[in-house]
Amino acid sequence: MERIEHRACFGGWQDVYRHRSAVLGCDMTFAIYLPPQVQDGPVPVLYWLSGLTCTEQNFITKAGAQRYAAEHGVAIVAPDTSPRGDGVADAEGYDLGKGAGFYVNATQAPWAAHYRMFDYVAEELPALVEAHFPVTAARAISGHSMGGHGALVVALRNPGRYRSVSAFSPIVAPSQVPWGQKAFAAYLGEDCAAWAQYDASELIRTAAEKLPVLVDQGEADEFLDAQLQPWRLKDAADAAGYPVYLRMQPGHDHSYYFIASFIGEHIAHHAAALRE
Repeated sequence: MERIEHRACFGGWQDVYRHRSAVLGCDMTFAIYLPPQVQDGPVPVLYWLSGLTCTEQNFITKAGAQRYAAEHGVAIVAPDTSPRGDGVADAEGYDLGKGAGFYVNATQAPWAAHYRMFDYVAEELPALVEAHFPVTAARAISGHSMGGHGALVVALRNPGRYRSVSAFSPIVAPSQVPWGQKAFAAYLGEDCAAWAQYDASELIRTAAEKLPVLVDQGEADEFLDAQLQPWRLKDAADAAGYPVYLRMQPGHDHSYYFIASFIGEHIAHHAAALRE
């Protein structure tokens, strides 16, 4: 690994690293915030997955999460949202290709060669972080929009791996909305049965572990009705007896102003679970 950014922040360090990903077949970057408590020993980790068009930079520069991570003694790891590089397939538009990996393992050409973000987030990145940084195996996961979708799916498909999960404005039923339908058709093909393994509203119906889910959604979100539809997740969870806490936040949109307003509460939620 190569450290490419190193900045003092709230008594800890906000770093960015570049490494070669065997899973994705390209160089990747990820950010890691190490709170001041690492001076006394390893700390638990919150993984943050960002949304469409983002890199590792959006969260670390806009969310204001470091002050809360320092308060609670939690490291935060924020990877890029897709594979990158000259040899990586891409598409026109913001909702497919680079910056839009959707946290799936693609099975269709030309995407299958590199777009395996599910395995990267769930397996390769945590193994790398736990091998090279002063962190424990106590993990939490969260994300925004496409990243909220990724956080929910990764947690639901990996029972026992995470202590807690939350999301801001997640795409909860990608099989039912335009963003997800476009991405899934490209990455996974036209067989809708293959889509269900990456659809939180489907996975939650038969989840083996009932890990409580905290979801914050802005009522003024411009994508609420067409793309996000959080009620689909809540309805499926209620039918399955799965604990989903959906908080509709008046006046808030889809932006990082929304995330910054409630990230402290999410980190406190994860910190409590990580201490158990």
